[in-house]
Amino acid sequence: MKKDILIGVLIGFLTGVFVLIILFYLSVNFSNKNLIVLAGIPILWGGGVWLGYFLSRFFSFFKQFGKFAVVGFLSAAIDFAVLNFVSSITEITAGATVGLINIPGFVVAVFNGYLWNKLWVFPSASAGQPLFHDFPKFLTVTILGLLINSGVIVVFTTYISSPGAFDPKEWLNIAKVVASAVALIWNFIGYRFIVFARKK
Repeated sequence: MKKDILIGVLIGFLTGVFVLIILFYLSVNFSNKNLIVLAGIPILWGGGVWLGYFLSRFFSFFKQFGKFAVVGFLSAAIDFAVLNFVSSITEITAGATVGLINIPGFVVAVFNGYLWNKLWVFPSASAGQPLFHDFPKFLTVTILGLLINSGVIVVFTTYISSPGAFDPKEWLNIAKVVASAVALIWNFIGYRFIVFARKK
């Protein structure tokens, strides 16, 4: 458990780095931002892994879900950072083309997620098999997740008017949060029961 908590802390630090990139693109500043993000997120992620272990005494899947969640947040942070970078270059923040600029970050996040999930979250499911043995199934489940993710973003940014308090960039990121939450549930179910299902 201790090793997994430390890995969770490391993943939290990496997540923090990408969160700082996102905050830069959104022009969000607050006092002690770097310290709060680079120290606070690792503590939360390590705590999330510990909580997963604790809850697994009641429902065994929580141990995997705790690790899956922190990996998912790292992948999401990578995805958000790349989305904001591409959006800032192209100046696209709404419409059907948002689905296209969502793809590069998603692709990078997919490879990140695959490696962490295969090697850390669900390692026993495919022990002894080549590293990318499960990648076709992973990619299939993840592409369905991309369709869900991009679909929610397009609906939010195109058909739901942003409240006056949010500018288009902020509304794009709010849409991405909602889309990521929906896709997270789909991905966990798909990875656990299809991609990395334990071999009998």
